[in-house]
Amino acid sequence: MSGQRSGVLELAVLGLLHETPMHGYELRKRLNSLLGAFRAFGYGSLYPCLKDLTARGLIAEDDAGDLAKPLAGRRSKIVYRLTADGKEYLQDLLSQAGPASWEDDGFGVRFAFFGQTRADIRLRILEGRRSRLEERVEAFRAGLARTRERVDRYTLELQRHGLESVEREVRWLNELIASERLGGTQSDSGQSDRSQSERTDYDSAEFGGTRPGGRGSGGTGPLAG
Repeated sequence: MSGQRSGVLELAVLGLLHETPMHGYELRKRLNSLLGAFRAFGYGSLYPCLKDLTARGLIAEDDAGDLAKPLAGRRSKIVYRLTADGKEYLQDLLSQAGPASWEDDGFGVRFAFFGQTRADIRLRILEGRRSRLEERVEAFRAGLARTRERVDRYTLELQRHGLESVEREVRWLNELIASERLGGTQSDSGQSDRSQSERTDYDSAEFGGTRPGGRGSGGTGPLAG
């Protein structure tokens, strides 16, 4: 797995464990259901990530058998929880708003945890994502203009579909940005409820290959470049 994608998985794991401790299988299910970008991640990538986070002291392992005696001959499940250092590290990650946070591989997971992110950071990420996609729109249009007469109608329709997907996400981002600016004076609880609703909308939207506006997570996939 690339360094960037492993960083995305790391953030997702820490963010989910911040909500509640859970065992590996449950964590994997949460990643699959809440973060569609990670559907390709299985035990082969999740458990090395958990091992690394444990070695760094960011998460800790608890034996579920400490709470309830396991059945004879059956191994008790390991429950992972966020440590104090892990909480501090997570907040540091969520305070970052550089290009990695709005590119295809990072935007989905950052958006998923907007409820734990400061308002000014949310706005910077949304504006960065919009700028990135506006560049992509121009590239799509330029490509269509160059190839319109040289490709068959099916290829042309596919290109148009990609353009429309990105334009749709730009419109969605415009609405979110306007909402963030207007909602600056809302209470923390009201903002959190709205962010949770927006995360649900984002996860259920068709995103080219994974997200609204066609990113390839990857972008025109959650994450195309």
